[in-house]
Amino acid sequence: MNSAPSHYSDLLETLKTYFPSPVSNPIMDGYFVHSVSCFLDRVDALKSAAPVLGSKREADYAAHRTLVMPDDMASVESINAMLADYCRGMTVWSHPNAQANVIPPPTISSITAYIAAALYNPNIIWDEYSARFAEAEVEAVAMLASLVGYDPAEAGGVFTFGGTGTILYGVKLALEKLTGGQAMKRGVRQEYKIVASGASHYARLNVAGWLGLGSDNLITVPSTSRNDISLPALEATLRGLYERDETVLAIILTLGTTDAFGIDDLAAVADLRERLVAEYRPPFPPYLHADAVIGWPWLVFQDYDFDANPLGFHDRTLRALRDTLERMRPLFLADSLGMDFHKTGYAPYVSSLFLIKRRADLALLSRDPAAMPYLYQFGHYRPGLFTLECSRSGAGALAALANLKLLGKQGYQVILGHSVEMSECLREHLESLTCAKVLNADNLGPVTLFRLYPDGVDAAAAYRRECADPDYRPELERYNLYNRRIFDWTHAQAMRGEGVLLSWTDAYRPAADGKTPIAALKSFVMSPWTDRAAMETVVRQVLEARARIETESARP
Repeated sequence: MNSAPSHYSDLLETLKTYFPSPVSNPIMDGYFVHSVSCFLDRVDALKSAAPVLGSKREADYAAHRTLVMPDDMASVESINAMLADYCRGMTVWSHPNAQANVIPPPTISSITAYIAAALYNPNIIWDEYSARFAEAEVEAVAMLASLVGYDPAEAGGVFTFGGTGTILYGVKLALEKLTGGQAMKRGVRQEYKIVASGASHYARLNVAGWLGLGSDNLITVPSTSRNDISLPALEATLRGLYERDETVLAIILTLGTTDAFGIDDLAAVADLRERLVAEYRPPFPPYLHADAVIGWPWLVFQDYDFDANPLGFHDRTLRALRDTLERMRPLFLADSLGMDFHKTGYAPYVSSLFLIKRRADLALLSRDPAAMPYLYQFGHYRPGLFTLECSRSGAGALAALANLKLLGKQGYQVILGHSVEMSECLREHLESLTCAKVLNADNLGPVTLFRLYPDGVDAAAAYRRECADPDYRPELERYNLYNRRIFDWTHAQAMRGEGVLLSWTDAYRPAADGKTPIAALKSFVMSPWTDRAAMETVVRQVLEARARIETESARP
């Protein structure tokens, strides 16, 4: 048999250098480390006083859509340079002036976990394909079940593709429990209702639609001024559904809303469910899923001595932490919950855990092993029998375990306490201004939503009218635009490295007419490098922007 053409052989030898060596090879191992180091050097060169890498530029998506695959191979060096350039314009979430949203700087250990997963590519559907990455998932689930108050011997869970995935698993399990596992085989044969707060994440719409339940069967309950679900409205809604012989499949509660850190009263809702089930005796008690993807880490304060205050938090911070903890404590009452590590868990995207009180319920999602003849010939951990994903990276589980062990309760107490302390610092400054109003004053987390008003307008009185007087709509719309101008000016300033990068929400909540949104500026503190000087800069820059607008408005 003739040997392969030399050209092919030569190219193959080059191609091998594109991969980490499968066996120890000092030269190739050094080349791999050097390549990664060069990439990091290029990215590091993009850092500046601004909380972004390099500078943002407008993307020409139309031109990008005309590209075709290249004919020839390139070099690792050229592609690494290209990859570094693709980082240009990314927000540096660890920067003290980055306060845009609930996106954390990942810890070194969680980044290393992702590198480990990238190198060895574990598929955690089976321990044969994931080795000790499977153990990492079991260990993380056990630790978090214990933290919540579930029995670790009975609880279970899987890391999935995001907070939406955790809600999807919860509602799907509710559906299978209600139908005795028949929905997996026969589909959804009748209408079932899902109930959630209007302040909850829009993922509820995705879940209702993608599961075939239909978004029309998603019942949205009003929220209070504290951005939690209105208990009287929820009770009236549930009673109305039961009196019409509707089937309530699930109630989705939010413990830490994305915009305002609103926390639903899980204990009160669990009690309400119990009372209504006893009264109406429905064939299926509504499943309780807690969307705690942001709020779960506050459970680390369960053991904190608030009286002795060993970490030395200020009084405002202590009150905020204590009040938040009291709303988080009842998480063990939920049938299942979602926990994101790529939010307040300080890990890279994506690391989300679906945690369930009774691991045995996951069997309702199981498929026949005969449908997967090339898997599961041996081994002991086989979550791929019931997971939605047929390919599931071990990165999220290992990153979560890394942070749980790296930070421990104390580390999370420090970083969460610091974020809240900085948020309280900002609120204290804003509260001293007659032209500013903190909108989520009763939500005591690391996020502050606020509005500013023109000269001669009492901020507190104006906001009260926005919330209560439908005839105030023209002024509300004008103040929305006013605050948007402030945001645009501060955003441009931050991009030049001269200020703090805030974020913006078009609709913090509906105004008095129930339709017109109340917009707001938003500061979300996540970085351990954010300090009091940064919070003072927030106040200074929004006041500077406001002064500019007032000056421009006064011109003839």
